[in-house]
Amino acid sequence: MSEQPEIFFYHLERQALEQALPLLVEKSLERGWKALIRCGSGERMDALDTALWTYREDSFLPHGRDSEAGAAEEPVLLTTETANPNGSQVLFVVDRAATDALSGYERIVYMFDGRDDEALSEARGFWKEAKEAGHPLTYWQQDGGGRWQKKA
Repeated sequence: MSEQPEIFFYHLERQALEQALPLLVEKSLERGWKALIRCGSGERMDALDTALWTYREDSFLPHGRDSEAGAAEEPVLLTTETANPNGSQVLFVVDRAATDALSGYERIVYMFDGRDDEALSEARGFWKEAKEAGHPLTYWQQDGGGRWQKKA
């Protein structure tokens, strides 16, 4: 594992977070990684909790909340805190959640709504901060067909 985790920026324009996040979490689980989803609010955590159970008719993502018994064993954990109770290798930062406490992960996935000017401004600020800290950075944006394209 590198000293500084790589940070992937996902610029949401064509899909809601509830649609895009489960697919990226699936890819993390396929790699054998545990995932921590750091939410900006309890309300967003509630919405994502439901989305992870119902995002596809034929599938769901096993997950829990950091406040539940057995949280440390969960492959995917929802939280509003900065701790990593399940030892995740990948951290998803969503809904303008805190961008501190990034060490100990292999990858950080920072997802932001490109239609929200404040979120866009915060993402730019975090990009600058992360670049200055020496993190390897990658920027992803959806094309017209909804596929993620590496832009930087």
